[in-house]
Amino acid sequence: MVTIALTGGIGSGKTTIAKRLEELGGVILDADVFAREAVAIGSPALRQIEARFGHGVILDDGALDRPALGALVFGDDEARGVLNDIVHPEVRRLTGERLEEVLRDDPAALVVHVIPLLVESTSNYDYEEIWVADAPAAVREERLVESRGMSLAEARARIASQASDEERRKIADVLIDTSAPLDQTLEQVDEEWRRLAAVALRAPETQTYGV
Repeated sequence: MVTIALTGGIGSGKTTIAKRLEELGGVILDADVFAREAVAIGSPALRQIEARFGHGVILDDGALDRPALGALVFGDDEARGVLNDIVHPEVRRLTGERLEEVLRDDPAALVVHVIPLLVESTSNYDYEEIWVADAPAAVREERLVESRGMSLAEARARIASQASDEERRKIADVLIDTSAPLDQTLEQVDEEWRRLAAVALRAPETQTYGV
């Protein structure tokens, strides 16, 4: 098995890269997907969130009211830390369970961990490679306004709340330029994937990984 972490700031094009890697044969383990599973209706994590942040963050059907919770934790480091302490252990557990399933099915799998907040997390970065979806903040601001309907002020605030481009670039083994035309970005992904596939052929049977 070879594992890579794919990260990048909001609006950086991680989803586009992940979809391409899946088309090429990669097994995608998306931290955002596991985070949603972690707070599913009736889950222990959701009950802890309600106990900590109040019934106002729960919708009538029992699901998490994400905008309401986001309004409480955005810009509040302490509240966000409490939320992370509730959700992150469940995300790690779910990721580990899924990874065990992948390894049972295909011990030689090329696994892509999509982790938007890798820099901000306490990960040990124990991956064969870290890939960063890289686009200037101005480009990402424009995408957030056009594709997600944010105001420019909202887009800038979301970007500013995350790690800087420089911090992500420091941990990168591979930078994927997502500000380039789409065909060029995908061509770079394909090229890096071919290189990684060659690495996988030489990889030992036992690999370490981080979650």
